[in-house]
Amino acid sequence: MPPLVTRALVAVLLAGALTGCLPTGSDEVAERVAAITAGLAAGVPRLHPEVLGTLPHDPTAWTEGLELDGGVLYESTGLVGRSQLRELDPDTGRLRSARPLPTDLYGEGITVLGPRVWQLTYRDGVALDWGAGPAPTRRLPWTGEGWGLCHTGDGRVVASDGTDRLRLLSGTDLAPLGTLAVRIAGRPLTGLNELECTPDGVWANVYETDWLVRIDPTSGAVTSAVDATGLLPADQRGGTDVLNGIAAIPGTDEFLLTGKFWPTLFRVRFVA
Repeated sequence: MPPLVTRALVAVLLAGALTGCLPTGSDEVAERVAAITAGLAAGVPRLHPEVLGTLPHDPTAWTEGLELDGGVLYESTGLVGRSQLRELDPDTGRLRSARPLPTDLYGEGITVLGPRVWQLTYRDGVALDWGAGPAPTRRLPWTGEGWGLCHTGDGRVVASDGTDRLRLLSGTDLAPLGTLAVRIAGRPLTGLNELECTPDGVWANVYETDWLVRIDPTSGAVTSAVDATGLLPADQRGGTDVLNGIAAIPGTDEFLLTGKFWPTLFRVRFVA
């Protein structure tokens, strides 16, 4: 292994150990890419993001969740001691407000359901219920890891935990309702991370890759895969981390995409 690769790998491992969302082994990431490749060979449509516009994004934001609701772009950021629930202007990217999490918690995925915002934490064993105040109104117990979150529009919530299964939950109290095994061409697809529920399916970032997938919420089958390689230009990649953050723009076929420490929000449409 060349010295530069060794140093990069050590830096990633140290960062993961200090900040959570530990990087997976290269074999696991390779298996995810292999599963997607097999799916494409079996006929799963391959899409790419067509960039329609860009907005500035805070390059200090370790993005864990992104959702657009009621004219507000909600963003959850992670890192212990730095996690926040943010409200952004979706037209300019400007930060409107930021509510810090308790300093011992690591923020993860979010979803807006009526008057509340649900927010997961990574390995802290709790989910947060936010109202309009400066602090969470409730802490609910959470088993296992918390990664991504979205809601289906019928009162249910969908959560990911980095495995090949999505959790189906009550939107009222996050009580478990079941699980959904995600498969692409019959193969399990792990690393499901940030989620976005739309009428066309559940979109998910595949962790530590440049791929997003659309999942049938009934069968768990991957119905399309988006290759976002090169979305963030090479001259902006320095000091950034993985693609993570997808928000559907209501009433359109467009999305906002960003990543951890990315300086840009991209407004895109997924096209063949």
